[in-house]
Amino acid sequence: MAKHPPHGLRSDYSAMKMISKPAHPAGFPALRVLILVTGIALAACAWYAFAHWLHRDSDVTWFPPAASCNLHTAPCSATLGDKGRITLHVQASGRIDALEVLPLEVEVDGVTATQVDVDFVGRDMDLGLHRFALSAGAPGHFQGQGQVGICTQTVMPWRARVILDTAEGKVGSWFDFDVIRS
Repeated sequence: MAKHPPHGLRSDYSAMKMISKPAHPAGFPALRVLILVTGIALAACAWYAFAHWLHRDSDVTWFPPAASCNLHTAPCSATLGDKGRITLHVQASGRIDALEVLPLEVEVDGVTATQVDVDFVGRDMDLGLHRFALSAGAPGHFQGQGQVGICTQTVMPWRARVILDTAEGKVGSWFDFDVIRS
């Protein structure tokens, strides 16, 4: 006696319906948008972390600058404790302008520096990394070129940070100045 499947089901597979792939809901493919937004957020976080790693100065011993000076018209100096003295000269014709190539000169007295870098950083906002390595000339003299980034405000406050690599570690000082948008 032939057994029949219960409830009227047929024993062959011909009666089975083909199951199609699930259809995407109408509108935006939500999963792809979420993946894209997450990727952009991760890229922004990575950029932020990398930028702060480049700006890191936790390994620099900072010394405050001497009395106020005007980098637009004269060199500025700072005493590095008992280690020596640095002087930064920005050769600008009366004023430092954004995006203008600036000849830079650092004079180091009382300490031997193997490398000198000058950073231009925004005092009130993150304007990116503007680091310029200077080349050694005569003993204690380093020269190179730098450039202040574009100004987004009428008066943009900047800081020139001078960082020396020495046998005892990194030391540095800073000099504040303003750039007027032209």
